[in-house]
Amino acid sequence: MLSFLDRVAGAPISWGVCEVPGWGLELPPERVLSEMQELGLVATELGSDGYLPGDPDDLSTLCGRYGLTMIGGFVPLVLHDPAQRAQTLADARRAAQLMGGAGGTEFITSMVASLDWGPRFELDAAGWDHAAAMLDEVEAVVAEYGMRQAIHPHLGTLIERPEDVNEVLERSDVGWTFDMGHLMIGGYDPLEFLRDARERIVHVHLKDVHLERAAPVLAGEQSIMQGVQGGMFCNMGDGDVPVAELVTELEATGYDGWYVIEQDAAITDGEPAPGEGPKIDVLRSIEYLRAINAQFTEARAAS
Repeated sequence: MLSFLDRVAGAPISWGVCEVPGWGLELPPERVLSEMQELGLVATELGSDGYLPGDPDDLSTLCGRYGLTMIGGFVPLVLHDPAQRAQTLADARRAAQLMGGAGGTEFITSMVASLDWGPRFELDAAGWDHAAAMLDEVEAVVAEYGMRQAIHPHLGTLIERPEDVNEVLERSDVGWTFDMGHLMIGGYDPLEFLRDARERIVHVHLKDVHLERAAPVLAGEQSIMQGVQGGMFCNMGDGDVPVAELVTELEATGYDGWYVIEQDAAITDGEPAPGEGPKIDVLRSIEYLRAINAQFTEARAAS
């Protein structure tokens, strides 16, 4: 089993940079990227629309300044509504042109109810059929820019609960972003998903959660932002997600893609002092991953 630490990457969401409107303070890109570099991360996802440069060459140059590879990023799309087909494909093309032009390969689709992140609702069979057809169309668009699609289950979207996940698994052969935290909050045991759909996983988001603190969000009693502020997401190893077991099984079954640390943060009380704030939380999760890697090393030495 090979070390996975050279495939551990960052994401601006861990520094409070989120696609959800009105999330909180976005730290300057130079600070976020430099802190990723200081922590030893070698790659990053894009972050919210407009956070990093919108020109592929400028984006590539900025990432390169901090020794970071551009992986790709999270793209909210409306897939279920035939009336929005043209806009959805245009949005996908714009995002793929930027990320792919900067070297990104992972187009992470989130199936939102609306682009302003309106509340989720239950789709009927026709809605799921149209969404599946749209996934094929999006796949064709992003492939033009050297990218592959990886659908992302996510709290508050139309792919939140096990029945939503299964609708997509049955209707589409799209690749998946294995976000262990969002799967677990929605009620799908990530170990079960890993064993059900291992061959579909092309990208991994590392995330730990306190399920008790996530329950009000899943029930609609709190917003996602309120849940984040209440400690729904936590440093890896402190919550209910069996991160070590999941990484061990992924590596044992030949996963060779990126592991992106995603500890959703929301900064609402001013910019933290240099060296403080989200950087400390990301470091603690990196240290947890280093401990997992040390266990791998010991196991190899003993075998």
